[in-house]
Amino acid sequence: MKSQSLYFTAPHQVAILDEDIPPLRERSLRIQSLCSAISPGTERLVYRGEFPSDIPIDETLSALHGRFEYPFRYGYAVVGTVIETGKGVDAIWKDRVVFAFHPHASIITATIDEVLEVPADISPDEAVFLPNIETALNLVMDGRPMIGEEVVLFGQGVVGLLTTFLLAQHPLQRLITLDGYAMRREVSLRFGAQLSLPAQASERQKVLKELLPNGADLVYELSGSPEALESAIEICGFAGRVVVGSWYGSKRADLYLGGRFHRQRITLLSSQVSSINPMLSGRWDKKRRLQLAWEMLRKIKPAQLITHRFPFAEATHAYQVLDGQPEESIQILLTYE
Repeated sequence: MKSQSLYFTAPHQVAILDEDIPPLRERSLRIQSLCSAISPGTERLVYRGEFPSDIPIDETLSALHGRFEYPFRYGYAVVGTVIETGKGVDAIWKDRVVFAFHPHASIITATIDEVLEVPADISPDEAVFLPNIETALNLVMDGRPMIGEEVVLFGQGVVGLLTTFLLAQHPLQRLITLDGYAMRREVSLRFGAQLSLPAQASERQKVLKELLPNGADLVYELSGSPEALESAIEICGFAGRVVVGSWYGSKRADLYLGGRFHRQRITLLSSQVSSINPMLSGRWDKKRRLQLAWEMLRKIKPAQLITHRFPFAEATHAYQVLDGQPEESIQILLTYE
């Protein structure tokens, strides 16, 4: 038996390669993939080759070892069915549906500590959003929104939309989002934003300043665009917070910090889901955050964000849509039937 794995082989090039399946180790599972989610922000950078070559792919996930050097595998959202169990694994694991932080592949092998059982009332199409909703939860926890605050979000991709949904559960004064694509702005309003604006720089700052003469209390930069970070700082009010959830890869942000950023005491916060804010770690750990993520999946039902499904064999086309048609796509799924 062989597995098929997706490799990034060069900028704008992916390949599906046959690989031998390793023997099952102790406490391991063999999993037949049902679906995997393409991360719209991170994998677009990876597909374009816009990643830093001097950092590990991911230091927290064992399935993503090594550095960004071609060819390499990527992806971190696979849902599948357990088809075989190794020594030391209870037979009840057989036929269970599980989630794994693993690159795109038709058959994967993981230990029982590296997978999460998908609750019976959550479909594979919903479960595959687990990393994104966990990221959105982390963004909200890091931003610490307060009652009556004015909040602005730049970027309404998958993570941006999920963050909007979560923020809309808070008693905010106002929640404003920005995105360049009409389809995403429509979903943003459905998810709870009071106003969703086009992202064109020439108009957005004027409109935002009219709406928020004293600036926003809390701003999220989730667009993936370094240029948007300067705008996020510009609209932030006195002693406000700007949470940077975007990963810019190798792109640099050219910021002007000599003016109001300095005098307005604005705080720039980096938010990254691999760790818990030390201010919260006395009460929160990854297990508790994941439990909350499952609950939010039940509430949000994010499968409604799936705009495209491609058989794994058509992955090349899937990445072409990801890269070239962002106005038509939100979440792209690879399927393995």
